[in-house]
Amino acid sequence: MNSRFAKFAIGQVVKHRIFPFRGVVFDVDPVFANTDEWWESIPEDIRPVKDQPFYHLLAENDENTYVAYVSEQNLLADETGEPVQHPQTAVIFEAFDHGAYRLRPRISH
Repeated sequence: MNSRFAKFAIGQVVKHRIFPFRGVVFDVDPVFANTDEWWESIPEDIRPVKDQPFYHLLAENDENTYVAYVSEQNLLADETGEPVQHPQTAVIFEAFDHGAYRLRPRISH
């Protein structure tokens, strides 16, 4: 079994290597876990390999906010130190401190 650790952490702000958007990680899949249709919709010359972590982001660009699903190979750490302006950040995270978000405590049983 090929064990692999995620490079980016939940709450970390990242930016896309190719496209002009950034976001905060709110979940990580250890390998690709979306549909083949979604994967095949990516142009072949920039299509990522499936055997790597994929990140769920609360993302933003200059025009809007959305949820993105991005391969590790296409992400870089965001060095701006600025928060993400996505409206869902307050639902998932309780604070932004020193360039990263802290998850809200979860109630479980």
